[in-house]
Amino acid sequence: MSVNRKVPMRQCVGCQEMRSKKEMLRILKTAEDEVVLDATGRKNGRGAYLCFSRECLKKARKNRGLERSLKMSIPSEVYDNLEKELDEIGVE
Repeated sequence: MSVNRKVPMRQCVGCQEMRSKKEMLRILKTAEDEVVLDATGRKNGRGAYLCFSRECLKKARKNRGLERSLKMSIPSEVYDNLEKELDEIGVE
């Protein structure tokens, strides 16, 4: 008898698509109100998810999806830093 495990699904704040948690990037708001990229997906704090796509980050910036998910206003420098971090991990 096999056990079917439930795959955790998350919604991208850019394109609004549902994907498995492993296929997405987690962006985290820490207790100190910093916004960082959570590569492990296990750090403490409020998280929002993005696809591995620069286009989704642009959409999230335009529709303020990241701001709604993290419940805070996000300055443009943070978006610029996220773009640089995406470049470092090799996202198209």
